[in-house]
Amino acid sequence: MAKNRSSSMQAKLVLVGDMGTGKTSIVLRFVKGQYFDCQESTIGAAFFSQILSLNEATIKFDIWDTAGQERYHSLAPMYYRGAAAAIVVYDISSTESFTRAKKWVEELQRQGNPCLVMALVANKADLEEKRKVFAEEGEQYAEENGLFFIETSAKTSQNVNELFYEIAKRVLKARPSRITGMHLHNERENSGRRLFCCST
Repeated sequence: MAKNRSSSMQAKLVLVGDMGTGKTSIVLRFVKGQYFDCQESTIGAAFFSQILSLNEATIKFDIWDTAGQERYHSLAPMYYRGAAAAIVVYDISSTESFTRAKKWVEELQRQGNPCLVMALVANKADLEEKRKVFAEEGEQYAEENGLFFIETSAKTSQNVNELFYEIAKRVLKARPSRITGMHLHNERENSGRRLFCCST
């Protein structure tokens, strides 16, 4: 059966991970095409939105970028509850951030949406000379836990758009009528908004 190319949906997406892993930088690179060497720490959470146009449908992401500081951890469930997708970020130059990422995955698996699409993201791939966590480690952990894995660099924009397009494809593959954190809309509701067109 042919897909309805005019269908659109809205999905909640949350980013979690240690402070300094580059969560905000990833979102800013994706949404605004910007990167700042000195990015201020997020307080509580920051909200962004972006629309992606894929062959199957148009998807609007409501993106919650959560703070990485421990004192804000208790607020995190407010943001990931009911999310359709989550991005767990660590820094390839920090084994501590990788360990913390695993704890985030465990928490999301325990308390998040059971149909949650999860990505494990190894950020700061431009810091190859400072690498402490090898790609194979991230890939193995992701495979064992049903996540998809990708290495990114918010600084160089490596794989940032690819990350969000892959999430969009996986969210769209899920049955939107059965999972939370997602709403179907008529295409006309999105008229006048900028579309981020997919090249594939």
